[in-house]
Amino acid sequence: MKKVIYAMILPLVVVSGFVFANHEIKNDTSKKLTSKPLSAAEKEAALKKWEASPDGIKYKKWEASPEGEKVYAGAAKIRRYIRNYTNMEAVVTSLSLPPGSLLGFGVMARINGDDYILRFDDEPQQLNSLKVNDKLIIKSHGVSYAPKYAYPIVSGEYVERDGKILYKHAPAKVVAKYKYVNLEIHAYMFAFHV
Repeated sequence: MKKVIYAMILPLVVVSGFVFANHEIKNDTSKKLTSKPLSAAEKEAALKKWEASPDGIKYKKWEASPEGEKVYAGAAKIRRYIRNYTNMEAVVTSLSLPPGSLLGFGVMARINGDDYILRFDDEPQQLNSLKVNDKLIIKSHGVSYAPKYAYPIVSGEYVERDGKILYKHAPAKVVAKYKYVNLEIHAYMFAFHV
């Protein structure tokens, strides 16, 4: 009887030892992978390095082109609304995004006479009822731009139609990651967030 009990306990001890050892290894690697934030000098060096890369050169050319200037001017027109998270009046001009768009769910909207891409993180069911020429009140914390798109991209965080809230974005758990430009992730997409 003792042999049977020992035979059952021994594999349990061995397996639990492996599990515990594996857990320790995972904790060590996760501690090594977390890096400290870059200093201002390191960020500047990374920016200079990226600007010298082929993607950086293409971006700089686009930035100086008439298309890039138009996108920047459109983003500058709504900067005050973005910074203060205040109401912007928008009119839906198209229910689909430009061909080849990889932004997920969104619509085209006209704000203050300029066209914008109004993008949402998910596909809210409430927004499926939108029609062309619907007048909306929107709020956003961010506008971004990329050479691939001829319009500034507004992140839709609050949408209201006829005094009724259609969409309100859930608060983000980590907002700090959007406060700076991550050059490695956003090679072609730069965000202006205040």
